[in-house]
Amino acid sequence: MKRLHLITLLVLTIGINAQAQKIKLVSGSLSPLASESKINVEYDYSDMSVGKYDKEADYIARKKEDYNKKEAGRGDSWEKSWISDRESRFEPQFEELFAKHSGKNIGDHADAKYTLIFKTTRTEPGFNIHITRKNAEIDADVMIVETANRDKVVAKLTVARSPGRTFGGYDYDTGTRIQESYAAAGKALGGYIKKKAK
Repeated sequence: MKRLHLITLLVLTIGINAQAQKIKLVSGSLSPLASESKINVEYDYSDMSVGKYDKEADYIARKKEDYNKKEAGRGDSWEKSWISDRESRFEPQFEELFAKHSGKNIGDHADAKYTLIFKTTRTEPGFNIHITRKNAEIDADVMIVETANRDKVVAKLTVARSPGRTFGGYDYDTGTRIQESYAAAGKALGGYIKKKAK
């Protein structure tokens, strides 16, 4: 009986997460990607809001100060991780899941005909303090441009409320939760492009 309850809970959780995230084609067409086997990718974190802060710099300053008050140097270490997690955790997860669900090789491919620019506009870090939790989420604007001519925009899309949490809820680390948001975004966007790029 407990196993049946757990399976039901898992299915409901997956269903809620799948419904929460939305991919929208704002303008242009994805058909030019149909015959492409690889896509260049770039990331943009400028002008990103974080949690209740309109500016990421304000969020970083507050968290750094709070952590350093609790333990000297902890805030400085946290700040380094906050930035380095992008290249070491978020971006690889996005690319891995995008490639898996789109069937296209995405990464640092300067010779690719098209470049996907993934601009994170909002990050909700969430929290997990045992008795209560809030999932991470990201929003992003996505532009697909010609690599050789960045003014030539092929398509614009938005990614809204890409959820980040791990199965079992053992995501006490902020980076782990946000990493899952990028994984979910890569999966959803890759699948969307595979379906629409015809």
